[in-house]
Amino acid sequence: MIDKIVILGGGSAGWMTAAALSNAFGKTKQIVLVESNAIGTVGVGEATIPLIESFNTLLGIKEQDFLSYTNGTFKLGIKFENWGGQGESYIHPFGIPGKDSWMANFQHFWLRGQQLGVAKAYSDYSINIRAAEAQKFAKDSAAGLAYAYHFDAGLYAKLLRTYSEAKGVKRVEGKVQDVQVDTTTGYIQELKLESGEVIGGDLFIDCSGFAALLSEKTLNTEFEDWSHWLPCDRAWAVQTDLVEKPAPYTRSIAHAAGWQWRIPLQHRMGNGCVFSSRYMSEEKARELLLGSVEGGLRTEPRLVKFKTGRSVKQWNKNCVSIGLASGFLEPLESTSLHLIQSAVTRLIRMLPADEIQQPIVDEYNRQSKFEYETIRDFIILHYCVTSRTDSDFWNYCRTMDLPQTLQNRIDIYKHNPSVFREHDELFHEGSWQAVMLGQGLQPKTYHPVVNELSEAELVRFLQSIDNGISQRVAQYPSHTDFIKNYCPPN
Repeated sequence: MIDKIVILGGGSAGWMTAAALSNAFGKTKQIVLVESNAIGTVGVGEATIPLIESFNTLLGIKEQDFLSYTNGTFKLGIKFENWGGQGESYIHPFGIPGKDSWMANFQHFWLRGQQLGVAKAYSDYSINIRAAEAQKFAKDSAAGLAYAYHFDAGLYAKLLRTYSEAKGVKRVEGKVQDVQVDTTTGYIQELKLESGEVIGGDLFIDCSGFAALLSEKTLNTEFEDWSHWLPCDRAWAVQTDLVEKPAPYTRSIAHAAGWQWRIPLQHRMGNGCVFSSRYMSEEKARELLLGSVEGGLRTEPRLVKFKTGRSVKQWNKNCVSIGLASGFLEPLESTSLHLIQSAVTRLIRMLPADEIQQPIVDEYNRQSKFEYETIRDFIILHYCVTSRTDSDFWNYCRTMDLPQTLQNRIDIYKHNPSVFREHDELFHEGSWQAVMLGQGLQPKTYHPVVNELSEAELVRFLQSIDNGISQRVAQYPSHTDFIKNYCPPN
């Protein structure tokens, strides 16, 4: 029986896991979280995707309270600058642009309109993009305005710690000195801390970050390296004073050997420079970051080293790795916290009633593999679909061999601008469409059903969408005013 669950590591991964497990099993299972104040967390994950709202709702955390506590702002999408070509930009919005037909999605109608010269830019048919560009925000689900958040990840972990401990989670302070493993089954039996305290358990959750103390160091779980597709392996991170009103979107600014992020909170700006050490030195990347930030420094720049890829078995024996211990995909599309949320949700749904059974473990790993690989392909897309020839880094990314799954999607899209979403894949067709079109991948034709509309009918269809968005956005308050009235900081 799984009566005692031990979580190794705090931070976002540990406390999100503790909060979800205690919400589900707090009355029937003993949950212990071991962490050390002497071990820092990566803690730069400040941007999210819309599904984080459902996680907080599941826990019963009110949106206004959460945003006030974490100095949060709203996010309507990501603005990508210099990715398709230098000087070019586009916004990848949440939500679906335009209006879809059951036979063909909106982009087919828009493409015909472009060929006839009667359609505006694709972005004009997205309410998220129009609101983001106008620096406006409102809670308007009826119009399809989807949103996520920017917030202080450290404060979020603190909030979830308070929540978890109130639900019965026991926190133990200390560093792991040794891990005892059953010589017959290979299962982890107990953690021995430097203090001498011994903590046994039935199921162990490895949230120890890149160290992966249980999954890799103890159980020797194989790691699948994806750095040949995603060559960035370093990031500098720094916090600065906020010198302008926070925009309702994340900025991702490509440079000669990677990209920079800017994430606005209510009280500060999160900044980072992601780069490949093969094409840019750590010193040059640090200079690039500090030379581009605005506002006074709140922290000293911190270097984070990483390798993209995933654990082949994210559930191995009686250990489940969650967060950075399970793998890493650079935060280009703000999926880091989502992967934590998804992993712990999957674990809750699959947790056995009695003993751990291999078919359940195998299914958990199959689903994890699918999720990581489909997100991986979407992130690679940003690098390979580019016209940049200004550096060795971009020449490599533009010409590298791709995973066959991604190559197939690109080949299909060139001839039929559709992306066929598989099962519960995270990114929908609107997301793929935004990046492909935004970075200059132009399809050759559109679905023939669109020709059933006369030119006049097509014009009316496109105008009705444009007019409807204009009317809605004109009524929205500014992003700053909405925050001031809805979720001012505590």
